[in-house]
Amino acid sequence: MGSSGPGRRGDADGPEGPARRSRGDAALVVDARKTVVSCTRRAAALLGCSPDALRGRDVVELFEDPGTWSVLASGALGGRQNTGGVVLLRPGGGTLHVRLRVSVLVPDGAHGVHFLLRMAQGGPPGPDRAEPGAAAQDPDPSAEDTEPRAEDGPLRRPRLATAGGSASERADLRYASAAAIGGSLDITRNAEDLAAVLVPAFADLAAVDLTLSVLQGEEPAPFTGATPLRRVAVAAVDGWPQELYPRGATLTVGDVASEQVRRGAAGFLPDLTELRSLLAAQEERSRLFLPPGATSLLLMPVQARGLVLGTVLLWRTGRRRPFDENDAGLADEVASRAALSIDNARRYTKERRTAETLQRSLLPRVVEESTAAETSGVYVPGGTPEGIGGSWFDVIELSSARVAFLVGRVPGHGLGATAAMGRLRAAVGTLADLDPAPDELLSHLDDLVVRFANTDDRDPVHTGIEGALRGASCVYATYDPLTGRCLIASAGHPGPVLVRGGAAGPGQVDATDPAGPDATEPPAAAEPLVAEQVEVTAGPPLGTGNGPFEMAELLLSAGDVLVFHSDGAAPRDDPAGHRRQAAVAEVARSAAASGRSMADAGRELLGRLSDPAPDHDQALLLARTRELPADLTAGWTVTADPEAVAEVRSGVTDQLTAWGLTELAFSTELIVSELVTNAIRYAGAPITVRLIKDQRLICEVSDPSQTQPHLRRARLTDEGGRGLFLIAQLTHRWGSRYTPEGKTIWTEQLLTPR
Repeated sequence: MGSSGPGRRGDADGPEGPARRSRGDAALVVDARKTVVSCTRRAAALLGCSPDALRGRDVVELFEDPGTWSVLASGALGGRQNTGGVVLLRPGGGTLHVRLRVSVLVPDGAHGVHFLLRMAQGGPPGPDRAEPGAAAQDPDPSAEDTEPRAEDGPLRRPRLATAGGSASERADLRYASAAAIGGSLDITRNAEDLAAVLVPAFADLAAVDLTLSVLQGEEPAPFTGATPLRRVAVAAVDGWPQELYPRGATLTVGDVASEQVRRGAAGFLPDLTELRSLLAAQEERSRLFLPPGATSLLLMPVQARGLVLGTVLLWRTGRRRPFDENDAGLADEVASRAALSIDNARRYTKERRTAETLQRSLLPRVVEESTAAETSGVYVPGGTPEGIGGSWFDVIELSSARVAFLVGRVPGHGLGATAAMGRLRAAVGTLADLDPAPDELLSHLDDLVVRFANTDDRDPVHTGIEGALRGASCVYATYDPLTGRCLIASAGHPGPVLVRGGAAGPGQVDATDPAGPDATEPPAAAEPLVAEQVEVTAGPPLGTGNGPFEMAELLLSAGDVLVFHSDGAAPRDDPAGHRRQAAVAEVARSAAASGRSMADAGRELLGRLSDPAPDHDQALLLARTRELPADLTAGWTVTADPEAVAEVRSGVTDQLTAWGLTELAFSTELIVSELVTNAIRYAGAPITVRLIKDQRLICEVSDPSQTQPHLRRARLTDEGGRGLFLIAQLTHRWGSRYTPEGKTIWTEQLLTPR
């Protein structure tokens, strides 16, 4: 990791944004160039700006009197901690009266001096500049006397520190650790913050090692010398030595050191000469404890609730004074604060992984292949603590080789939103099995959500789930590969992005043209493909009961690419949302132009949307449409005459013979005979029969009646009622759907006989 300054990760508002918690303290860290390198949220709030607006600013610009900073800085360098009232200038305008204290956080070294400014609102204007020798010092909590503890093991078990000449420096380190550690819910980030606080202010080298179970979010197991640790963070003044285990290495501390760790208190070795002699022939132990040039060692156990989370190893080198009992006592305090933060992050990691596992388990397979389309789903968790939500996608196989595309989003976050998403997806799947038109399906789904939300259930768990259902949005589309017809309806959601890639561009040559290309004219450059937002009249969100929903119709060709996105339209003041939408359009154009698989396009889109992670979870569905060749379908129009049944049976047999499916001829004849006879008897003309050779053999019989067939078990004395029962036994599955002209009864048979 190399050298790292004290303020590298010590602010309260780093890249994680909302993930970092507000501080009660108002503090700034200023480097030797007078630049603000870190700040807390409280400091930014007092100055009326964001933390980003403070970082990188010249600290002199914050003082009403430009000469104030030089006086305060020189006093701090002289060993004084200047405390008094000053007037600061807010970056957005106006002034602020504060009580300000300036002290040296890190003495002059490889990274230059760093100052710590602590402020509190109020106080008279004008700095109270402390006179030389009148430095105000914070009380040192470590100065309390306690009973001495016995020394045991290779590392000395210290007494708590007593006050000494460096009490002010220790107080500053305590304050810096309080401001820097615990602002993230990421385990590794907390470990990095801890290492950055300790180097170079307290040590020259630092390594933070955590148990593998902690990194996975699990409860720590009893700690032994063989417990595997992962080195998650390192810090060094002059670069990390190659002789030590690097970041990312897996290691164990051994039995002797593990005994010290289990005691829960820091131990130190002021002189490493004897240890070097003992470990001269043990390369692995030397890589753990003995960097070149190190003169003293301190081991900090990281414990929470009596359980060992990991360890911190610290070294001092060169002429720096060796670690002593005061340092060990201070290390205990810092380690205790870090342990609470790491354990809190561990618990959050476990909860987040549980929610994410549930979310992914409720989503369908990422890649789906069908006759109608090649699809790929993408799910991107949010990067904030509330990132797991209720975004989802689905691909549903419909009758007659058609397919349905669905993307939606449930408001809210956490397990409640995930559970609500699961209920919605199951409801859509059940409704889609009835095969209504998209607008009709959304109307039924809206009624269902209203009923869920109005359920009189005082259980807070169910109340949260039902509340999350209300206001959910989704877009539902069906596509028919035989006709290229795509029907889309929306409930409070924008339409998909469409890139038409099936039509030949101007730069393509028509091979069927007998004249051929003109050799004297160079081919025209192909026009770039256009990504367009499909215009869909968005109905109200689900659960409002304010329908109806309108349906849009598209005519698609093979090779067209659709991208459905759970994110709504990005507002003008949301640059991140616009970047996501631009990435979606760019990937869709690239996939349509190159013909690469939807799985590859989905992986690229996943990478682009995950860096940086969005504020809320995202679900996307990419689909490339296909067409069913005309020679794989056959149709007949049947008159309402019983004699026509024999003619259509003969035509079906001939077609199956042409397709090489003679083994299915007998069963298909029975199916066609039964369905056509029923249509003639109960519905009348016009009657159509269609065969589709897909991954299964599909048979359709359409008639003008709106009466749905009902399967029942006939009694021994019944003269009829056995036709549909016979069909159910002969087919893989069967069903019916309403059409604008009446209804269609369809059956599917496996191409390989059972």
